Amino acid sequence: MQLVLASNNRGKLAELQHMFAPLGLQLIPQGELGVGEAEEPFDTFVENALAKARFAAEHTGLPALADDAGLCVQAFNGLPGVHTAYYATQFGYPKGDDHNVRALLEQLQGVADRRASMVSTLVALRHPRDPQPLIAVGRVAGEITQARRGDGGFGFDPVMLLPRLGRTFAELPAAEKNALSHRGQAARQMLQLMREHWF
Repeated sequence: MQLVLASNNRGKLAELQHMFAPLGLQLIPQGELGVGEAEEPFDTFVENALAKARFAAEHTGLPALADDAGLCVQAFNGLPGVHTAYYATQFGYPKGDDHNVRALLEQLQGVADRRASMVSTLVALRHPRDPQPLIAVGRVAGEITQARRGDGGFGFDPVMLLPRLGRTFAELPAAEKNALSHRGQAARQMLQLMREHWF
């Protein structure tokens, strides 16, 4: 079964393709089908994920999967949250993972409370007006390091420390990261929901 992924993020695609392989689902990034980015005007992950999934399903005629994910920093009252992808731009940097990490470390200089959570909300739709979207949420609590650590992953992985392991997501092998991550949690929930309701 083909499923359009409402994203062109190669990191998300690689992780989700691996996780959804057991159901025999083929994830196709929306860009390969000529679909641009949907607007994400909402303040919550679930609303934005739903908007992205509807947009992708409407423009492709395929069932859609969307992931809205982000970093929620305790000292910033849960921000950047849904604005994670554009975090660096508010500090004069271009959009991008490296700039986001740089801006975050700069903003946390001298801040003692470095607690943060990574959140992933997956929404799946059979069609754009599906009245029963499948929704799965994964959340991992950790701390922001003082400096980048590790070469793996993407996004904030080099600074997201898992205290019980003493390592960042970027220091973990891909399989271990997928087993522990917010996206891994959400994907496992979504697979179970799809088995129960779609197959």
